Amino acid sequence: MHKNRLEAFSDGVLAIIITIMVLELHTPNGASLAALGAAAPKLLLYLLSFVFIAIYWNNHHHMLQAAQRVTGAALWANLALLFWLSLIPFVTDWMGEHFEPLPVAAYGLVLLLAATSYFVLSRVLLAAHGPDSLLARALGRDEKGIASLVIYVAAVALAFHRPQLACALYVLVALIWLVPDRRIERVLEAERPHARG
Repeated sequence: MHKNRLEAFSDGVLAIIITIMVLELHTPNGASLAALGAAAPKLLLYLLSFVFIAIYWNNHHHMLQAAQRVTGAALWANLALLFWLSLIPFVTDWMGEHFEPLPVAAYGLVLLLAATSYFVLSRVLLAAHGPDSLLARALGRDEKGIASLVIYVAAVALAFHRPQLACALYVLVALIWLVPDRRIERVLEAERPHARG
């Protein structure tokens, strides 16, 4: 099966998720700096959630660049990823309205399950392409992905006792992924001369 439909569908869903998130933002209750300050926590949370969606879009795009085909299992794994990502607007709004242990933990749980789904998608694609494939070389050992899962588990547990610290760990994961990861691009660039030759 060709990967173009999966990419186009995923791009559309991610665009809708971002649209839903921005529609959940409301203007400040007044025209003063104090009113803007009161809205700042929700704006910062929106920014964090937007960054997570952007990270997934970027990495999903790069991973599929290295993939040659998708299987039925990959389609289902991709749908699982999109399902968890589609809950980000819900938990973003809940945590923005109620900065308490359960909403903060729920936010982290959705991030954990999205990261787990992305990891499963990468493994399903690897199984379809083989250990010597371009995709296998591009993905490597995925230390950042595994570290993210560990941090999310710690953050969800911590949310029930120290919600602020749990949020700091969510930000840490975003910062880890904001540092450009060029391993897929390097492998693809190395392959381009062979494709031309």
